[in-house]
Amino acid sequence: MKVALYTLGAILLVVGIFAFTGVGTYNELVNQEEAMTQSWADVETQYQRRADLIPNLVNTVRGAADFESETLIAVTEARARATSINLSADDLSNPSRMREFMAAQASLGGALGRLLVVSENYPQLRATEAFQTLQTQLEGTENRITVARRDYNNSVAMYNTKVRRFPGSIIAGITGFDRRTPFEAQGGAEKAPQVDFN
Repeated sequence: MKVALYTLGAILLVVGIFAFTGVGTYNELVNQEEAMTQSWADVETQYQRRADLIPNLVNTVRGAADFESETLIAVTEARARATSINLSADDLSNPSRMREFMAAQASLGGALGRLLVVSENYPQLRATEAFQTLQTQLEGTENRITVARRDYNNSVAMYNTKVRRFPGSIIAGITGFDRRTPFEAQGGAEKAPQVDFN
């Protein structure tokens, strides 16, 4: 009888320890998933800030009478594509949706870069206070985007580590926590862009 009680007590102790560990691990996964979702929201906020600045920039540049219209059209179209792709928190575990979103944002960044390079040929445009202010705001926004992406990737790394490590991997598998996709650079980003003022 005593042996049965000791055995039952030992089993209950092991089950209790596992349950306590499981609850703690689950709660930590929830905390890290929420932090990662908030980090992604910060990335989207900065992309939205950039998208909101673009119409003002295009209208300011359009004031330069002979400015290349194809450059303005490219920026406007890239903005439309970038703002048409929205990701939910569930999409953060879908690499193809992440690539689609990142490609649209990269296209917009490239179009803005071309606009700013082409604007170098228009001294009267560069001299306007409105253009200088918008250029400064865009530069600051691009810096904020970089910081937000880095913070998001840090959150994803912490979350993915928790999902993959024991005992988190067991709890994550049971409760449906999946790995998330970090923000990745576009192919060819390792090469410095060519700047040509001709």
